[in-house]
Amino acid sequence: MVPLILVLLLALILFGAGFALKALWWIAVIVLVLWLLGFLVRPSGSGGRRGRWYRW
Repeated sequence: MVPLILVLLLALILFGAGFALKALWWIAVIVLVLWLLGFLVRPSGSGGRRGRWYRW
């Protein structure tokens, strides 16, 4: 009985880790797209100069 519970627990942990890694990949892709859009879309800064959309 204990080995069955351990195998099921291991399967649950691996499934959760796989889902978390897939979610992190999607978050990384979204951040990358936003970062690249920051180079294409630059709002005008103070004094009519064209600035960056981020502070750093």
